[in-house]
Amino acid sequence: MHVQSLLNCHSMVFGNYAWTEFDDDFLQKHVASVVIADLEEIVTQPLDLKNCCVSFHIFTLSEDGPSMLTLEEDEELSAANHWLLPAAEFHGIWESLVYETGVKTQLLDYVTTTIYFSDKNVDSNLISWNRVVLLHGPPGTGKTSLCKALAQKLSIRLSSRYLYGQFVEINSHSLFSKWFSESGKLVTKMFQKIQQLIDDKDALVFVLIDEVESLTAARNACQAGTEPSDAIRVVNSVLTQLDQIKRHSNVVILTTSNVTEKIDLAFVDRADIKQYIGPPSEKGIYNIYLSCLEELMKCQIIYPRQQLFTMFELETMGFAKSEVSEHSLNLRNIAIKSKGLSGRTLRKLPFIAHALFVKTPTVTLERFLEAMGQAVEKQKEEKANLVNGI
Repeated sequence: MHVQSLLNCHSMVFGNYAWTEFDDDFLQKHVASVVIADLEEIVTQPLDLKNCCVSFHIFTLSEDGPSMLTLEEDEELSAANHWLLPAAEFHGIWESLVYETGVKTQLLDYVTTTIYFSDKNVDSNLISWNRVVLLHGPPGTGKTSLCKALAQKLSIRLSSRYLYGQFVEINSHSLFSKWFSESGKLVTKMFQKIQQLIDDKDALVFVLIDEVESLTAARNACQAGTEPSDAIRVVNSVLTQLDQIKRHSNVVILTTSNVTEKIDLAFVDRADIKQYIGPPSEKGIYNIYLSCLEELMKCQIIYPRQQLFTMFELETMGFAKSEVSEHSLNLRNIAIKSKGLSGRTLRKLPFIAHALFVKTPTVTLERFLEAMGQAVEKQKEEKANLVNGI
């Protein structure tokens, strides 16, 4: 009721919007923030909330860090990290990830449909789905972060159905035993641990297998022999466990890979969604840089604060210099020069710019943009040197 009153007083919004300070005493005492979420992909003009059907999702972040899941026979072997969702550690990741239109929405819709089909008791022998998502693409594009953010977002969106979320990040490399043939058994024991979490029907369980090719290496690449290799046993065990786990309605398997050609085709075939996550486009790069600069202005590292236009506003005005600030045009030029850099590098670039080319506590926006241009050139040079083996 208090949030609805807040929205009635501020009915027109553009894109994502957040309130962190309130005139309402109740909100000021009990609420950290109120956020209008996930509008950037569907709203191209100011939105009148009074004409919308608004859903409210109220949640408290778990401040507990990850705990380790260990296998009973070897308590020193960290088989996986385990978080209770929604976790403070994952807060804000979803908003920081910038992809082409529709990627994040498609993943949300996939899990929603998965649960809906289960609720309707759709016969999985007639219509098949395996609860497996495969995100693939070059390193540094945010695949692992997207998995964590997706789990966080869905644990909040589905809080009326599930009391909390569980997030398990499997440590693939720890499941390879030094003893021949033991790795397959370790994988089975790992999934038995996960099964215990799934048995709690009040929990929505997400399992992340990062660099899934470590556990699902193509079996046709293994050397032929009279006995299956340890790698083949691991793949067989993973596939068997996935076939068993898909019977449960409260679990989603999230996987990532940089080298899909090394993954066994039987696993690829089990993935319901095989989503390519590539480097950001020019528009995506601009939006990433814009969010970084807004943060630095909020922290008064860049001072005084100056207006930068969003990419949508730039496109609307046709990049006309008479209407657009010079700073916004400079940022767009930096974004164009940054094409080819990974999302991970782009997020580091403002830090590198300050560390190497600013070196003062505060800096003007004009000077910082110059430093960012220098930092982009340096990143390009370093990347070329690595390619050329210098």
